[in-house]
Amino acid sequence: MPIASKTTDQPASAAAKKERRAQEAAQAMRDYKANRVAALAKTERLRAIRLAKEAGNAAPKKTR
Repeated sequence: MPIASKTTDQPASAAAKKERRAQEAAQAMRDYKANRVAALAKTERLRAIRLAKEAGNAAPKKTR
């Protein structure tokens, strides 16, 4: 009898594994997109700081 119960559990187990993988994949994609948005925002912020700094340095330099 134990063999019969294992065979009926295996498809359910396989389906559960497939569902879990799908959920993990969806979570991984959400994490990837969130990190991408954060990286783009950080890059934009740093670019603005750099351009402002470069614009300030474009003024004539003082000579000694």
